[in-house]
Amino acid sequence: MLNNDFFTVNAALAANIEPLPPEASVPDLAQFGAEIPAPFMAASEFSQLEQLNEAAKHELAKYDLQQVIRLLETQNAKFNLLLNFMLSQQDAIEHRHTTVSFGAGQLSYLSDRPLQLGQLARVKLFLDQPAAGIYCYGEVDLVDAQGDQFLMTIKFVRILEEHQDLLIKAALYQQQKLLRQRSLDRDNK
Repeated sequence: MLNNDFFTVNAALAANIEPLPPEASVPDLAQFGAEIPAPFMAASEFSQLEQLNEAAKHELAKYDLQQVIRLLETQNAKFNLLLNFMLSQQDAIEHRHTTVSFGAGQLSYLSDRPLQLGQLARVKLFLDQPAAGIYCYGEVDLVDAQGDQFLMTIKFVRILEEHQDLLIKAALYQQQKLLRQRSLDRDNK
């Protein structure tokens, strides 16, 4: 899929954007797979466990096994806590930013220092819902001066398909949250 095939949502995500030197290149798939930090690979596995957990809870609900459902929910919460701790160890303060918008194909953020168009960056995204971490490479696609800051748009040029799926889920979650809030606001008028 092309990057523009994915929708973006205006939402804040914790991110690390590490600008790479001009001579840097995008690693091939084998190199990329080898360099992904273990917590980001674990995040993909945890996400698959979460899907199995949801399916099991749905099946157990048919038989009214509330204690087993609570056990699964408690174990899932512990897994997410552990995952968030592991991912927090990957957060480099010197590269920390907050997204203005994101999708499965790109992200935008504000920065005091502009990057160059076409410049590569190593990107780490830290998702709350679903609890996960995304590791990828991006290329600066847009630099837009906005007062004393710059809106930077980075399109993803090397990302795991599973990580793209997690970003789609995160964007859908943010979209649902926004729609629920709009509905509540409309009802309160």
